[in-house]
Amino acid sequence: MGYNQENYKRIREAYETKYLKAREEAESRREEVYLAIPELREVDREMKDMGLKIMKAALSGEPEAGINRLKEQNQAIQQARGLLLETHGYPADYTEIKYECPLCGDSGFVDCKMCACMKKKLLEAGYESSGMADLIKHQTFENFSLDFYQNDPAAHRIMTQILALMKRYAEEFRPGVSGSLVLFGNTGLGKTHLSSAVARTVLDKGCDVFYTGAVQMLSDFEYQRFGNSMTGDAGQGTSRYFSCDLLIIDDLGTEVINQFTTSVLYNVINTRLNRKQATIISSNLSQADFLKRYWDRITSRVLGEYTVLPFQGTDIRSQRLYRKN
Repeated sequence: MGYNQENYKRIREAYETKYLKAREEAESRREEVYLAIPELREVDREMKDMGLKIMKAALSGEPEAGINRLKEQNQAIQQARGLLLETHGYPADYTEIKYECPLCGDSGFVDCKMCACMKKKLLEAGYESSGMADLIKHQTFENFSLDFYQNDPAAHRIMTQILALMKRYAEEFRPGVSGSLVLFGNTGLGKTHLSSAVARTVLDKGCDVFYTGAVQMLSDFEYQRFGNSMTGDAGQGTSRYFSCDLLIIDDLGTEVINQFTTSVLYNVINTRLNRKQATIISSNLSQADFLKRYWDRITSRVLGEYTVLPFQGTDIRSQRLYRKN
């Protein structure tokens, strides 16, 4: 699917706006100096005529030496033009178009390929619209420490494997190809941290990632259907749950269970599986509690189709607090 389509549309429109603005501002400066330096208008006509002569000569197959002479004459006119501007107190390039990005001329593309400046804008927008912009800034694969698991050799071994698997998953992520993950384990074991790290790597590939808590997701669907929200927040619609390349659902198991919420959860999981869209679910529930809490239709799809990652260890937040004291 690629970049979030709403972000792409908005940024393309912004590029079109600043492209036109740069040209309009240059034209305004040109009219300004025409009033101050009337003879400059004639110089510009001469430059335009010279440009047409060069093009005509090239198309008609004239000898290269003749074309080069025309180019030299054009260069001399340009230099004289710059000097004329400077003698009247203007910079030599005063009437030139000032693009924010000289590489793409604020078009967003260079030789039919997306310019680095536009990729950067889309990436920044992707971070914001992912729902985890702050987490992405601070939670990476590089700063995920296995030191917190050293006191438990079995947990350290399992978490080393999980770290490697999730890093490989992120690096090799391909929309419509990569599978889904479910992270089980008590609070404070690094599930959100590693989900954030995956999100950042996948976003950097130009994919669309959307992060949500289970409660917020169900609230969005409730608002869409009933016009009210469990959280008191009108939500942001539900289309992203079915359109993003990677959906991350955090804290599954904290939501209220009823027929509506269970059917919504089933719909999201089943639809994304059918469309081969990747999902990462994290839950503080154990796998046994997960089986007790949800419909068989949900548990069979998650445990049968997702890669199950059982996080282990001791609450990292508690360990950090203990070390500070």
